[in-house]
Amino acid sequence: MKIAQKYSHLNGEEYLIVHHKKLYKEIVNVIDNIDASKFLTKESKEKTMTGKILYSPVELNKAFNNSFNKLDWHETRYQYYVTTNQKLLPRLITLPYEKQKEFLMANGVKEPISSYKQTDFVKDQIAIEIQFGKYAFVAFDLFVKHLLFYSGGVINLGIEVLPTKKMQSQMSSGVAYYEGEVYNILRHGRNNPPVPLLIFGIEP
Repeated sequence: MKIAQKYSHLNGEEYLIVHHKKLYKEIVNVIDNIDASKFLTKESKEKTMTGKILYSPVELNKAFNNSFNKLDWHETRYQYYVTTNQKLLPRLITLPYEKQKEFLMANGVKEPISSYKQTDFVKDQIAIEIQFGKYAFVAFDLFVKHLLFYSGGVINLGIEVLPTKKMQSQMSSGVAYYEGEVYNILRHGRNNPPVPLLIFGIEP
């Protein structure tokens, strides 16, 4: 496969080039070495394209998982406690997980709620999400997950890998595509979400 398009948000690509040039090359090589033709294995059952052979998101994800795992990119979980008290939040997010419960209880929260998020691949404080899912999953990655990991000090950069419209047209309906998701970010303004991102649009 190849990176057909890319969008750097809040100097995401620049950060990668300056601080992690070797890892940037590693990511590009993984994408280059995925042979998309092997994953034209899903027979559509949708009325508008019954019987058409499409790219399989499940098989594509497996291929990326295998490639990145071999290079020591691994799933990472970020644990935290939630609060709806805006005054407590700035202090809360600076504390390690082990101290957050104690802090909330000291400030009147009787039963603090623990939660977590996980991301596909993290290495050297760079997170990668390979996304061949529905639109809602990408919005969650960009506006919740990457931001949460960034504000929690787990990562310095979030990378989202999406199919271009060209590739998405050969997948099941409802799959998010690069052009549409970058458009959504641009509509929110240049500083939203407030986390450095690099978004790749890939295709065969």
